[in-house]
Amino acid sequence: MNNKKKILILKVVHSVIYWIMVACLLYIFYCCIARRYDWTLGVAVGFILVEGLALAVNRFRCPLTTLAERWGADHGAITDIFLPGWLARNTFRISTAVFIVELIWLAVGYFSL
Repeated sequence: MNNKKKILILKVVHSVIYWIMVACLLYIFYCCIARRYDWTLGVAVGFILVEGLALAVNRFRCPLTTLAERWGADHGAITDIFLPGWLARNTFRISTAVFIVELIWLAVGYFSL
């Protein structure tokens, strides 16, 4: 398999991971509104924390970007993950802020029951 095909597959895998993380953030938001505290919320929070840990271990650089560059992508071109450039560049900042707000909202809701 040539490197262009590998990079395309990597972008698809990266996009799937991205949308799973978005789904987790949306589900956590739903749990905030519905005041739902169960194991599925724990799984969603766990996925986000594992993703954050993977990024932290790699000095806040996606490991898949490094792999894409090794296969010949210019400057980790995988980062576009089929999204507009401004969104792909700011995903970590946006999702981190959303996640922190959600955790605070969950804590306030949980402890005010």
